[in-house]
Amino acid sequence: MNLSASPLPIDLMRPTPQISNYGSVTDPRARIEKTAKEFESAFLSTAFQTMFAGVNTSEPFGGGEGEQAFKSFLMDAFAKQMTRSGGVGLAASVTQEMLKMQGLSPIATAQEPVK
Repeated sequence: MNLSASPLPIDLMRPTPQISNYGSVTDPRARIEKTAKEFESAFLSTAFQTMFAGVNTSEPFGGGEGEQAFKSFLMDAFAKQMTRSGGVGLAASVTQEMLKMQGLSPIATAQEPVK
């Protein structure tokens, strides 16, 4: 196994920042896109927590205090993965609106080209 080609950061306490399609982490478009994706993930997490609030699991493999303690972490993981996989389109809309608010030109999407 060749570890020299590993994408792991050198300093694990300061991981390598994720870079968007739009450039470095100092690029306002990259920060706006990251913020919009975080917003969509938080929204989906809240929606999942509401959806699964009434779902009960049977003993001995479910339920109890342990499940209740970690259920929110599972919902957050579901939301983050769904956002990484394309989400529900909320991040794209939020990104477009944030760009308009900052006076930046909107990003062309597959659904709607820039005018």
